[in-house]
Amino acid sequence: MTNLLVLIPIALLLGLAGLVAFLWALRSGQFDDLDGAAHRILFDDEPTPPEPGPGRKAGSADPH
Repeated sequence: MTNLLVLIPIALLLGLAGLVAFLWALRSGQFDDLDGAAHRILFDDEPTPPEPGPGRKAGSADPH
């Protein structure tokens, strides 16, 4: 019986801590875009143009 006097307040405190953590995550925007990552994985990244090397000017074609 004395175990319940210790375990019930501990369970209530853990539940309250979980609720506070959930409310913090909700207010900080953790759940704003749930589908964004799922859609982003389906599309390729935009190709980036190659950077000019040390002996080449920007915009010059490769002579080979």
